[in-house]
Amino acid sequence: MTEHEPRPPRTIPDNDLGALAAQLEHAEASGQQIAPLSERYPGMTFADAYAVQRAWVDHKLKAGRRVRGHKIGLTSRAMQLASQITEPDYGTLLDSMFYEPNGDIPLSDFVAPKVEVELAFLLRSDLRGPHVTLFDVLRATEYVTPAAEIIDARIQRVSAATGKPRRVFDTISDNAANAGVIVGGSAVKPDALDLRWAAALCIRNGVIEETGVAAGVLGHPANGIAWLANRLAPHGEFLKAGELVLAGSFTRPVDIASGDVFTFDYGPLGTFSCRFAGHARGEQSHG
Repeated sequence: MTEHEPRPPRTIPDNDLGALAAQLEHAEASGQQIAPLSERYPGMTFADAYAVQRAWVDHKLKAGRRVRGHKIGLTSRAMQLASQITEPDYGTLLDSMFYEPNGDIPLSDFVAPKVEVELAFLLRSDLRGPHVTLFDVLRATEYVTPAAEIIDARIQRVSAATGKPRRVFDTISDNAANAGVIVGGSAVKPDALDLRWAAALCIRNGVIEETGVAAGVLGHPANGIAWLANRLAPHGEFLKAGELVLAGSFTRPVDIASGDVFTFDYGPLGTFSCRFAGHARGEQSHG
């Protein structure tokens, strides 16, 4: 679906949004995942999913959290085919999601986490759609830096009731699965290198689990930023100066277990690490 095609309308009543946001909040806090929303609302649309996501983000903002940026997901062709969609998705980065590199990260902050590698764009000027291009993104970017995203599942990845995998509407409702961000390595100007060829190794406990090249993100990682700016425009929203935008992973997600040490090696862009300590809330809630 292109940004100009009509999108199916909302089907979930406005009165349900607050309750769904509260259920997601409880799942995150307790580690007890909820059933896929698409099972309760079989006619669920993309508009519904983003309405649920916005309701949950609004809940967090009212509780004192601050928006630090945005994330783009499902940018690779393989992930889009697996999810049966033809475009990426997006979510909101909050101040509580950022972790320092080269230290311990408490697994108790998460339910069922995995980690991905990507590039992050720090904006020096606003990006307003609907006609943002790759070149607009490069002009608006102060720095590009390596990052790792911790994704999570407050909604069951596989339904306990039906055994069927969740749908993309569930992932979007779940803030596009975002839960944490680690920024490390070297920040560079966007014209300092050909960003398509930025590459990374994701190393877990000394074993290379995943490798990837940033061209896997829509041909160029800046294309994802342009797509998001244009997708936000109909909602009267835009990407703001000072925000950090994760352009999308160019590897598959890697599972995280207690005590795992990850190293993210971006070659000329530097290396950073982290250790995941303790146990995830999902494990605790079943223990």
